[in-house]
Amino acid sequence: MDKAITVAALTVAYGAATALSAIDLEIPKGKVTVLAGPNGCGKSTLLRAIRRLHQPKSGEVRLGDLPISGLKEKELARHIGLLAQNPSAPDDMTVEELVRLGRYPHQSMLQPWSTADGEAIQAAMFGTGVSHLSDRRLGSLSGGQLQRVWIAMVLAQETDIICLDEPVNHLDMAHQIDCLDLVRRLNQEHGRTVVLVLHDLNLAARYADRLVFLKGGSVVAEGAPVELMSEQLIEDVFGISCRVITDPVHERPLCIPIRNSSPRFRAEQATQL
Repeated sequence: MDKAITVAALTVAYGAATALSAIDLEIPKGKVTVLAGPNGCGKSTLLRAIRRLHQPKSGEVRLGDLPISGLKEKELARHIGLLAQNPSAPDDMTVEELVRLGRYPHQSMLQPWSTADGEAIQAAMFGTGVSHLSDRRLGSLSGGQLQRVWIAMVLAQETDIICLDEPVNHLDMAHQIDCLDLVRRLNQEHGRTVVLVLHDLNLAARYADRLVFLKGGSVVAEGAPVELMSEQLIEDVFGISCRVITDPVHERPLCIPIRNSSPRFRAEQATQL
Protein backbone atom coordinates (compact mmCIF):
# COMPACT_ATOMS: atom_id res chain seq x y z
CA MET A 1 0.00 0.00 0.00
CA ASP A 2 1.35 3.42 -0.99
CA LYS A 3 1.19 5.41 2.25
CA ALA A 4 0.31 9.10 2.51
CA ILE A 5 0.48 9.18 6.33
CA THR A 6 1.80 6.75 8.91
CA VAL A 7 0.74 6.96 12.56
CA ALA A 8 3.20 5.03 14.73
CA ALA A 9 2.55 4.16 18.41
CA LEU A 10 0.81 7.52 18.85
CA THR A 11 -0.39 8.40 22.35
CA VAL A 12 -2.14 11.71 23.04
CA ALA A 13 -3.31 12.84 26.47
CA TYR A 14 -5.34 15.74 27.86
CA GLY A 15 -3.73 16.19 31.23
CA ALA A 16 -4.07 12.88 33.05
CA ALA A 17 -6.69 11.56 30.61
CA THR A 18 -5.41 9.49 27.67
CA ALA A 19 -7.31 10.27 24.46
CA LEU A 20 -5.33 8.05 22.07
CA SER A 21 -3.38 4.99 23.19
CA ALA A 22 -0.42 3.72 21.12
CA ILE A 23 -2.22 3.98 17.79
CA ASP A 24 -0.69 2.43 14.67
CA LEU A 25 -2.37 3.36 11.41
CA GLU A 26 -1.50 3.80 7.73
CA ILE A 27 -3.50 6.18 5.55
CA PRO A 28 -3.33 5.05 1.89
CA LYS A 29 -2.46 7.61 -0.74
CA GLY A 30 -5.21 8.69 -3.14
CA LYS A 31 -8.02 7.03 -1.17
CA VAL A 32 -10.90 8.15 1.06
CA THR A 33 -10.36 6.94 4.62
CA VAL A 34 -13.20 7.41 7.12
CA LEU A 35 -12.64 7.42 10.88
CA ALA A 36 -15.74 6.17 12.70
CA GLY A 37 -16.68 5.21 16.23
CA PRO A 38 -18.81 6.23 19.21
CA ASN A 39 -18.67 9.68 20.78
CA GLY A 40 -15.45 10.33 22.67
CA CYS A 41 -13.50 7.51 21.01
CA GLY A 42 -10.72 9.81 19.74
CA LYS A 43 -11.69 10.39 16.09
CA SER A 44 -11.27 14.17 16.11
CA THR A 45 -8.18 13.97 18.31
CA LEU A 46 -6.55 11.61 15.82
CA LEU A 47 -7.41 13.87 12.88
CA ARG A 48 -6.01 16.91 14.69
CA ALA A 49 -2.87 14.99 15.68
CA ILE A 50 -2.31 14.13 12.02
CA ARG A 51 -2.26 17.88 11.35
CA ARG A 52 0.03 18.41 14.41
CA LEU A 53 -2.55 20.36 16.40
CA HIS A 54 -1.93 18.04 19.36
CA GLN A 55 1.49 17.35 20.83
CA PRO A 56 1.82 13.58 21.28
CA LYS A 57 2.84 12.12 24.61
CA SER A 58 4.71 9.46 22.65
CA GLY A 59 4.92 8.06 19.14
CA GLU A 60 4.86 10.05 15.92
CA VAL A 61 3.04 10.91 12.69
CA ARG A 62 4.97 10.63 9.43
CA LEU A 63 4.21 12.30 6.12
CA GLY A 64 5.49 9.66 3.75
CA ASP A 65 8.71 8.71 5.55
CA LEU A 66 9.25 12.14 7.13
CA PRO A 67 8.18 12.84 10.75
CA ILE A 68 5.89 15.88 10.79
CA SER A 69 7.57 17.06 14.00
CA GLY A 70 10.51 18.19 11.86
CA LEU A 71 8.47 20.30 9.43
CA LYS A 72 7.93 24.03 9.72
CA GLU A 73 4.28 25.09 10.04
CA LYS A 74 3.91 26.55 6.56
CA GLU A 75 5.62 23.53 5.02
CA LEU A 76 3.23 21.16 6.81
CA ALA A 77 0.27 23.32 5.76
CA ARG A 78 1.32 22.94 2.13
CA HIS A 79 0.96 19.17 2.48
CA ILE A 80 -2.03 18.68 4.84
CA GLY A 81 -5.21 20.77 4.88
CA LEU A 82 -7.67 20.52 7.77
CA LEU A 83 -11.28 21.64 8.08
CA ALA A 84 -12.15 21.40 11.77
CA GLN A 85 -15.58 20.88 13.28
CA ASN A 86 -17.83 23.94 13.36
CA PRO A 87 -15.38 26.47 11.86
CA SER A 88 -16.29 30.13 12.26
CA ALA A 89 -15.57 33.40 10.49
CA PRO A 90 -17.12 36.90 10.64
CA ASP A 91 -20.52 37.09 8.98
CA ASP A 92 -19.51 40.21 7.03
CA MET A 93 -16.52 38.46 5.40
CA THR A 94 -17.08 37.67 1.73
CA VAL A 95 -16.77 34.22 0.20
CA GLU A 96 -13.65 35.15 -1.75
CA GLU A 97 -12.02 36.69 1.33
CA LEU A 98 -12.47 33.44 3.24
CA VAL A 99 -11.18 31.28 0.39
CA ARG A 100 -8.13 33.58 0.09
CA LEU A 101 -7.10 32.54 3.61
CA GLY A 102 -6.27 29.11 2.22
CA ARG A 103 -3.31 30.62 0.36
CA TYR A 104 -1.49 31.68 3.54
CA PRO A 105 0.96 28.71 3.51
CA HIS A 106 2.17 29.69 0.02
CA GLN A 107 2.87 33.34 0.76
CA SER A 108 5.89 35.14 2.15
CA MET A 109 6.91 38.66 3.13
CA LEU A 110 8.71 39.04 -0.19
CA GLN A 111 5.80 37.69 -2.22
CA PRO A 112 2.51 38.12 -0.34
CA TRP A 113 0.38 37.51 -3.46
CA SER A 114 0.98 35.93 -6.84
CA THR A 115 -0.77 34.95 -10.03
CA ALA A 116 -0.68 31.35 -8.81
CA ASP A 117 -2.59 32.38 -5.67
CA GLY A 118 -5.34 33.98 -7.73
CA GLU A 119 -5.59 30.97 -10.02
CA ALA A 120 -5.77 28.57 -7.06
CA ILE A 121 -8.61 30.58 -5.49
CA GLN A 122 -10.61 30.66 -8.71
CA ALA A 123 -10.05 26.92 -9.26
CA ALA A 124 -11.12 26.11 -5.69
CA MET A 125 -14.32 28.14 -5.97
CA PHE A 126 -15.12 26.70 -9.38
CA GLY A 127 -14.47 23.15 -8.18
CA THR A 128 -16.83 23.54 -5.25
CA GLY A 129 -19.48 25.40 -7.25
CA VAL A 130 -19.32 28.68 -5.30
CA SER A 131 -17.80 31.02 -7.92
CA HIS A 132 -21.12 32.83 -8.32
CA LEU A 133 -21.12 33.54 -4.57
CA SER A 134 -17.70 35.22 -4.48
CA ASP A 135 -19.02 38.63 -3.39
CA ARG A 136 -21.66 37.30 -1.00
CA ARG A 137 -21.27 37.80 2.76
CA LEU A 138 -20.90 34.61 4.75
CA GLY A 139 -23.85 35.55 6.95
CA SER A 140 -26.16 35.46 3.92
CA LEU A 141 -25.36 31.88 2.94
CA SER A 142 -27.26 28.69 3.65
CA GLY A 143 -25.61 25.92 5.67
CA GLY A 144 -24.86 23.89 2.56
CA GLN A 145 -23.41 26.87 0.69
CA LEU A 146 -21.23 27.83 3.65
CA GLN A 147 -19.84 24.31 3.99
CA ARG A 148 -18.85 24.36 0.33
CA VAL A 149 -17.05 27.65 0.88
CA TRP A 150 -15.07 26.21 3.80
CA ILE A 151 -14.10 23.24 1.65
CA ALA A 152 -13.06 25.69 -1.10
CA MET A 153 -10.77 27.40 1.42
CA VAL A 154 -9.10 24.06 2.20
CA LEU A 155 -8.80 23.27 -1.52
CA ALA A 156 -7.13 26.64 -2.13
CA GLN A 157 -4.24 25.38 0.02
CA GLU A 158 -3.54 22.91 -2.82
CA THR A 159 -2.56 20.13 -0.43
CA ASP A 160 -2.31 16.49 -1.45
CA ILE A 161 -4.01 15.46 1.80
CA ILE A 162 -7.35 16.85 2.99
CA CYS A 163 -8.65 16.18 6.51
CA LEU A 164 -12.31 16.94 7.19
CA ASP A 165 -13.83 16.66 10.66
CA GLU A 166 -17.57 16.03 10.43
CA PRO A 167 -18.01 18.11 7.26
CA VAL A 168 -21.73 17.27 7.03
CA ASN A 169 -22.54 17.98 10.67
CA HIS A 170 -25.81 19.96 11.02
CA LEU A 171 -26.61 19.65 7.30
CA ASP A 172 -29.88 18.19 6.02
CA MET A 173 -29.86 14.94 4.04
CA ALA A 174 -29.71 16.57 0.61
CA HIS A 175 -26.78 18.79 1.56
CA GLN A 176 -24.97 15.88 3.23
CA ILE A 177 -25.06 13.90 -0.01
CA ASP A 178 -24.15 17.00 -2.03
CA CYS A 179 -21.12 17.71 0.17
CA LEU A 180 -19.83 14.13 0.25
CA ASP A 181 -20.35 13.72 -3.51
CA LEU A 182 -18.13 16.79 -3.88
CA VAL A 183 -15.46 15.26 -1.63
CA ARG A 184 -15.56 12.00 -3.58
CA ARG A 185 -15.25 13.86 -6.89
CA LEU A 186 -12.20 15.76 -5.62
CA ASN A 187 -10.65 12.45 -4.66
CA GLN A 188 -11.41 10.68 -7.93
CA GLU A 189 -10.72 13.52 -10.37
CA HIS A 190 -7.75 15.12 -8.64
CA GLY A 191 -6.25 12.20 -6.74
CA ARG A 192 -6.49 13.91 -3.35
CA THR A 193 -6.02 11.75 -0.26
CA VAL A 194 -9.01 12.38 2.01
CA VAL A 195 -9.36 11.57 5.72
CA LEU A 196 -12.90 12.06 7.03
CA VAL A 197 -14.50 11.87 10.44
CA LEU A 198 -18.15 10.83 10.10
CA HIS A 199 -20.75 9.89 12.69
CA ASP A 200 -23.24 8.40 10.24
CA LEU A 201 -22.12 4.81 9.69
CA ASN A 202 -24.10 4.37 6.48
CA LEU A 203 -22.58 7.49 4.93
CA ALA A 204 -19.17 6.21 6.02
CA ALA A 205 -19.79 2.85 4.32
CA ARG A 206 -21.06 4.56 1.17
CA TYR A 207 -18.15 6.93 0.62
CA ALA A 208 -15.12 5.22 2.21
CA ASP A 209 -12.49 3.24 0.38
CA ARG A 210 -11.20 2.31 3.82
CA LEU A 211 -12.96 2.38 7.20
CA VAL A 212 -11.22 2.72 10.55
CA PHE A 213 -13.20 1.90 13.71
CA LEU A 214 -12.01 3.49 16.95
CA LYS A 215 -13.17 2.79 20.48
CA GLY A 216 -11.77 4.05 23.75
CA GLY A 217 -8.83 5.78 22.10
CA SER A 218 -7.67 2.70 20.17
CA VAL A 219 -8.08 1.38 16.63
CA VAL A 220 -10.12 -1.80 16.92
CA ALA A 221 -10.56 -2.62 13.22
CA GLU A 222 -9.72 -1.27 9.76
CA GLY A 223 -10.43 -2.36 6.23
CA ALA A 224 -12.86 -2.02 3.33
CA PRO A 225 -16.49 -1.23 4.30
CA VAL A 226 -17.63 -4.69 3.19
CA GLU A 227 -15.16 -6.20 5.68
CA LEU A 228 -15.96 -4.00 8.68
CA MET A 229 -19.72 -3.66 8.37
CA SER A 230 -20.55 -6.87 10.18
CA GLU A 231 -23.35 -7.10 12.71
CA GLN A 232 -21.10 -8.42 15.47
CA LEU A 233 -18.35 -5.83 14.99
CA ILE A 234 -20.85 -2.97 14.89
CA GLU A 235 -22.39 -4.23 18.13
CA ASP A 236 -18.95 -4.54 19.73
CA VAL A 237 -17.86 -1.03 18.69
CA PHE A 238 -21.08 1.00 18.76
CA GLY A 239 -23.16 -0.96 21.25
CA ILE A 240 -26.17 -1.48 18.99
CA SER A 241 -27.88 -4.59 17.71
CA CYS A 242 -28.40 -4.27 13.97
CA ARG A 243 -28.89 -5.98 10.67
CA VAL A 244 -26.48 -5.37 7.79
CA ILE A 245 -27.83 -5.66 4.27
CA THR A 246 -26.54 -4.62 0.84
CA ASP A 247 -27.71 -1.23 -0.41
CA PRO A 248 -29.54 -2.14 -3.65
CA VAL A 249 -28.56 1.16 -5.29
CA HIS A 250 -24.89 1.63 -4.39
CA GLU A 251 -24.11 -2.00 -3.51
CA ARG A 252 -22.48 -0.96 -0.25
CA PRO A 253 -23.21 -2.35 3.23
CA LEU A 254 -26.19 -0.74 4.95
CA CYS A 255 -26.70 -0.87 8.72
CA ILE A 256 -30.26 -1.08 10.06
CA PRO A 257 -30.19 -0.39 13.83
CA ILE A 258 -32.52 -2.47 16.01
CA ARG A 259 -31.78 -1.43 19.60
CA ASN A 260 -29.08 -0.15 21.92
CA SER A 261 -27.35 -3.23 23.30
CA SER A 262 -24.68 -1.65 25.51
CA PRO A 263 -24.57 -2.91 29.12
CA ARG A 264 -24.81 0.65 30.45
CA PHE A 265 -27.95 1.33 28.41
CA ARG A 266 -29.56 -1.93 29.53
CA ALA A 267 -28.73 -1.11 33.17
CA GLU A 268 -30.26 2.37 32.84
CA GLN A 269 -33.38 0.90 31.27
CA ALA A 270 -33.68 -1.68 34.04
CA THR A 271 -33.61 1.01 36.74
CA GLN A 272 -36.53 2.77 35.05
CA LEU A 273 -38.78 -0.29 35.05
